[in-house]
Amino acid sequence: MSLIEKLHRIRPYPTLRIESDAGGEAHWLYMHADNDRPCFRTELMHDMWSYLSSITLRDSQRATGKLRHVVLASDASAFNLGGDLALFSRLIRDGNRERLLDYARRCVEGVHHFHTGLGGDVRTIALVQGDALGGGLELALSCHTIVAEEGVDMGLPEVLFGLFPGMGAYSFLCKRVSPQLAERIILEGRIYSSDELHRLGVVDILVPKGQGATAVQDLIRRQQRAPHAHLALNAVRGISQPVGYDELMGITEVWVDTALALDERSLRTMDRIVKAQARRSMAEAAG
Repeated sequence: MSLIEKLHRIRPYPTLRIESDAGGEAHWLYMHADNDRPCFRTELMHDMWSYLSSITLRDSQRATGKLRHVVLASDASAFNLGGDLALFSRLIRDGNRERLLDYARRCVEGVHHFHTGLGGDVRTIALVQGDALGGGLELALSCHTIVAEEGVDMGLPEVLFGLFPGMGAYSFLCKRVSPQLAERIILEGRIYSSDELHRLGVVDILVPKGQGATAVQDLIRRQQRAPHAHLALNAVRGISQPVGYDELMGITEVWVDTALALDERSLRTMDRIVKAQARRSMAEAAG
């Protein structure tokens, strides 16, 4: 085997499995390819941002009428369980506002990039086939379309340890449901089924178990039949229903200050959740 062949087999993004079509029109990003905790660890965030930056086109590179798609999915049984609570707990105990804000800023940059369609020529799709909790649901909400399979758990449980989802949940939910309902979803902290969130208008497309990928492929084919219309709607969405970067950053700074005020009881709850996530990952890897 030549050196070139060996290099081609190296995966440049250890936490991701990536599938792209030959024309570069559809990119499928499967998170958690490394079988570690299915949450937003810094390694995953780095890989996602690096890959998305590599496929984001400059204005001069975009061809008129060329619509692209990015699909977010998961190789784990969960879509994504949210923020890295182990990191949060450590930084809060250390009183390290700078690092906590840096983490939050990176999250905001990511969801804003998805929300704006990687500069405007991309339709983003979240394929939710497993639990989407906290920041995992926020990521899905930042996409243009949420396709979920039946019976999946989805929710924003941060209130259980004294926090709120601070990386876009309120802003993105308010584009799908009333502000009153958005606040209730956040403050009650309950876990919904994907079926319930579809009835509420949070999930766009609900399909039976095992049919999510096919539903996404069908959606991409339909949208590619009218690329100009969907590109135009991306622009219209940015005018009519914008979620600005400054808005997201203002909210996440409130989140950081709230997190730093948490007491030891709340932090111990975080620690218990981290242990449960680790056990789940180990059981999945062993199985």
